[in-house]
Amino acid sequence: MRRTLPIVLLAIALTAAGCAADDGASDPTLAGLVGARTGTLADVNSGGGITVSGLGKVTGTPDTLTLSVGVSVLRDTVSDAVDDAAGKADALLTRLREFGIADEDFQTSNFSIYPEYDWRNDQRRLTGYRVTNQLTVKIRDLDRAGEIVEAAATEAGDEVVVNGVSFSIEDNEAMIEAAREAAWTDAFDKASQLAGLAGVTLGAPTSITETFAPSPSPLVYAERAYAADAATTPFEPGSEQVTVSVTVVFAIG
Repeated sequence: MRRTLPIVLLAIALTAAGCAADDGASDPTLAGLVGARTGTLADVNSGGGITVSGLGKVTGTPDTLTLSVGVSVLRDTVSDAVDDAAGKADALLTRLREFGIADEDFQTSNFSIYPEYDWRNDQRRLTGYRVTNQLTVKIRDLDRAGEIVEAAATEAGDEVVVNGVSFSIEDNEAMIEAAREAAWTDAFDKASQLAGLAGVTLGAPTSITETFAPSPSPLVYAERAYAADAATTPFEPGSEQVTVSVTVVFAIG
């Protein structure tokens, strides 16, 4: 008899569990499953409602090219290097202004002075001093971008340095708004579907979180010098995508 009692109690427990499972299985809807798992739909509502995420993407054509261009000279003395770099940088700036680039679209991005050495027979020998002066330039006439870069190379000669270019949309506010609207629609549609599947009424949003992620389309070049007689370089703007994501919590009515 001592061994029989635990077996009887175990059988009763298993029978009770089976009845509970049958109650949930009799209602195959999402609402029934939720009720079986949590007891009542009120428990779902008290847990924060329906949380969904929405994504919106809008693609546009870039209208601005940002160019990093400058000069890098090596001379025997610091003063000679500074003077020559300044003269070449001024000439480069003057040449670029001839294309109608406004003063506010120029910005000095790098100025450096450092010695350079050459190693021979395990000995270090000073070869001179290098001065680099670089500008960040916004080019809004994309059809002439290649021509402008070629003019810069011709003006500064073999000591011109192009460090990289990137494309962007100067005023992308309309794209952001369109992507935000698409993200909201996506989130609302998901929440409406979930509410319908659960057999509940979708309430008002109680929390909204937005994440904005611009996706530029850069054309990056390793730092290099261009020969003055180099052919015109083509620049293709491609496309730029703006992505907005939202996370929304809806109450259950």
